[in-house]
Amino acid sequence: MSLSRTLSNAAMFVAVALFSVAATGAANAQAATEIQLSYKDKKFDPAEITAPANTAIVIKLKNLDAKAMEFESKTLKVEKVVAGSSDATINVRAQKPGRYEFFDEYNEKVARGALVVK
Repeated sequence: MSLSRTLSNAAMFVAVALFSVAATGAANAQAATEIQLSYKDKKFDPAEITAPANTAIVIKLKNLDAKAMEFESKTLKVEKVVAGSSDATINVRAQKPGRYEFFDEYNEKVARGALVVK
């Protein structure tokens, strides 16, 4: 086999491999459940959100307060500071059915919510 044919076959293999990875990534991104959540006056709205089991979750959080807040969940293993008057995207791995608490770490006693996975 000639060197040019070997290189051509290698290039074809790399192209197919990259396409497969890109297609898998796109399929996983499309499969995620997107949830809208807002935060104002030390309260999450809605206070309880739901998502299907075994599906990646994307929480689109709008901090409507002027001050920063920190979205945190020990059970979901997520933590993100969100500046005042801004939006954040919080990616959560697929979860088993259950109830997962979250809170604003800066106001933990009053700013609480839950993700219910069914």
